[in-house]
Amino acid sequence: MLDLLKNTKQHLMTGVSYMIPFCVAGGVLLALAVMFSGKAAVPETGLLKHMSDIGIAGLTLFIPILGGFIAYSMVDRPGIAPGMIGAYLANSKGGGFLGAIIAGIIAGITVHYLKKIKVPKVMSSVMPIFIIPLLGTFIVGMLILLFIGEPIGAFMTGLSTWLNSMQDSSKIILGIILGAMITFDMGGPLNKTAFFFAVAMIPTNSSIMAAVAVAICTPPLGLALATFIFKKKFTVAERESGKAALVMGCIGITEGAIPFAAGDPIRVIPSIMIGGAAASVMSLLLGATNQAAWGGLIVLPVVTNKIGYMGSIVVGTVITAVAVSLFKKEVEAEVSVKEKNESNDDFELDITFG
Repeated sequence: MLDLLKNTKQHLMTGVSYMIPFCVAGGVLLALAVMFSGKAAVPETGLLKHMSDIGIAGLTLFIPILGGFIAYSMVDRPGIAPGMIGAYLANSKGGGFLGAIIAGIIAGITVHYLKKIKVPKVMSSVMPIFIIPLLGTFIVGMLILLFIGEPIGAFMTGLSTWLNSMQDSSKIILGIILGAMITFDMGGPLNKTAFFFAVAMIPTNSSIMAAVAVAICTPPLGLALATFIFKKKFTVAERESGKAALVMGCIGITEGAIPFAAGDPIRVIPSIMIGGAAASVMSLLLGATNQAAWGGLIVLPVVTNKIGYMGSIVVGTVITAVAVSLFKKEVEAEVSVKEKNESNDDFELDITFG
C-alpha cells in the first residue's frame, strides 16, 4: 500500500487530466448560459435552459471522473468503476471534489488488495472485469455511505446552526469564516452551507451575500491570474485551464478552480482560502450589498457600492495569485499517462510540467 500512496501526486494528476475537459466544458457552458440570461441565475426556460443543463451535466460528471481515474492510476482498469461510483456517492452526500479524491484513493487501495486474492486459473479471466469491480464497488460504496456520508450530514447541520449564531460577531471574524468556507471546497458542503446561509440573509442583511459573492469568484480569478504571471508554477494543462477559469470566475462559477486544487490541494486550497477571506472581510468593511443569489461580476447591476465590491474582488484575486505563487514550487518534470483502449491501440495523454 505504501507503494500506492507514495505516488499520490501522480495519481491526483491523472485524475485531474481526465477531469479537466468535463470541468471546462460544463463550467463554461453554464457560465455563458447565466451570462446571456442577464438575470444572475440559472435560466429556467428556452435554449439557455438547455445550455445550462448541459453545463450542469459536465460539472456533475467531473466528480466521478476524478475519483474513477485516481483509482485507475493506482490499480488500472479494475479501479475505474469502484472509484467513479464511490466518488458519485461521496458527492451525493455533500463530499464535493474532496470526497471524490478520498473515494478514488479508497477504491485504489481496496482493488489493490482484491487483486492479491488467489483464485483458480479458470476464474482469472473474469476477475478484472467482473469479480473485482463488483466487490470493489460494494466495499467502497458501503465505506462511503457508512463512514463518510452520515458524518458529513451531521456536521453540516451543526455548521448551519453555528453560522446563524455568528451573525452578530465582528465583520472581520464573520468575513474570514465566510470567505474560508466558500473557497475551501468550491461547491462542496462547506461552500454550500455558507452560500445558502447568505441567501437566507438577503432580505435582512444583503451585505453577507455580497461578502460571499466576492469570495465565490476569487479562486478561479486568482488562479487564472497566477497562470498568466507565474507560468513556471503550473503545468501546460493547468495554464490552459486558467483561461477557462477566468471566464468562470467572472460569472461566479467557483468550480473553475477545482482542476488546480485537485492536482495540488495542500498548496492551492490554503492560497484560495486566504484570498477569499480577504475579499469577504473587505466587502463587509466597505458595506457592499448584493440582492442576487449569485457571485462574480455578473451581479453588478444589483450590487450597491460597486467600487467597494469590485475592489474586494481585485484584492482577493491578487492575494490568491500571490499566495499560490509563494506556496507552489516550479514544475519541471514530464509525466505521461498511458492507457490501452478497447481495440488494444495505444493512446497517450501527455501532461508537460514546466
